[in-house]
Amino acid sequence: MRLKKMVVAGTAALVAVTLTACGGGFEAPAEGGTDATGGAGAPEAETVFKVAFNQNADQPEAVAMTNLGERLAERTDGRYTLEVFPNETLGAQKDTVELVQSGTVDFALVAGSLLENFNPDFVALNLPYVYDSQEHQEAVLNDPEITGDLFTSIEDQNLRVLGGFSAGVRSVYNSSHPIEAPEDLDGLKIRVMESDTNTRMLDLMGGTGTPMGQGEVYTAIQSGVLDGGENNESIYANLKHAEVAPYYSYTKHLMIPDYLITSPAVFDAMSEEDRAVFLEELEVAYEESSELTTKVMTESQAAAEEAGAQFNEPDIEPFRTAVEPLLDESLTTDTAKDLYDSVRAAAK
Repeated sequence: MRLKKMVVAGTAALVAVTLTACGGGFEAPAEGGTDATGGAGAPEAETVFKVAFNQNADQPEAVAMTNLGERLAERTDGRYTLEVFPNETLGAQKDTVELVQSGTVDFALVAGSLLENFNPDFVALNLPYVYDSQEHQEAVLNDPEITGDLFTSIEDQNLRVLGGFSAGVRSVYNSSHPIEAPEDLDGLKIRVMESDTNTRMLDLMGGTGTPMGQGEVYTAIQSGVLDGGENNESIYANLKHAEVAPYYSYTKHLMIPDYLITSPAVFDAMSEEDRAVFLEELEVAYEESSELTTKVMTESQAAAEEAGAQFNEPDIEPFRTAVEPLLDESLTTDTAKDLYDSVRAAAK
């Protein structure tokens, strides 16, 4: 299990990023900001690494990576820093993976499901109920004994996974009623990420999985095209889905990690000493993002409740049982099965 470190640098940003009173949005950290090119402002350095991110600059991972850049500049005497480009400024996640491969973008934060395209064994870390909690996910995600071989398995495709961040726990919400059991999802069209695995997951849970881009969900629920969605409390509050789907049920079915990826050429161009500094500060970034994620989810629930949302805690065991066929369908190699078993063993 990764040892937790005290977050010293960047604590001010951790405190400053809070939910605003209107709509569950976030206030940007005073020392962060966004420059004219869309990147979260970086300190001057000889080399400024571009970091692509699909969400806004105030999300926990973006804040943690921005603060990592500041510490990196200080510890390398100005040789290196990071600049985070949020809101898909450098392209959609799928595109930024290709840009990292080509060396056009230095680093990117991408959803774990995208890496299944490069090694299908990554699916073992993306399945429903593979993690019992955020703490469980964080304990295994960057444990080299569990994920080390997987993370290096795509280097022959010019991608290196430096580590993973917990992106919160996803649950179901809808416009009709609280979900207490799988049968309560019967007949409900629930938006899922555009993935066959996630569509199948929601179908097994009792509803009808409906792939759709996130930006269309509010209107689709409002018009009756959808009955609800599934996501963490932060996205639920930020996108104001409580206004059209006020019943949020903690099914806690999915935790998709976000990976920090780069190309071997970019990372190996640094000296051994600077690479070691980067990885040390990345450990601090994991912890900072974790603490901020916990804080943000709590505040997001409160903001959603103020907007009229009702939260309930169903027994998750019937849902866990319902999605078991997906495990057999997805874990098709011995490596994937062993990886899944290792993650589950760490929960016991």
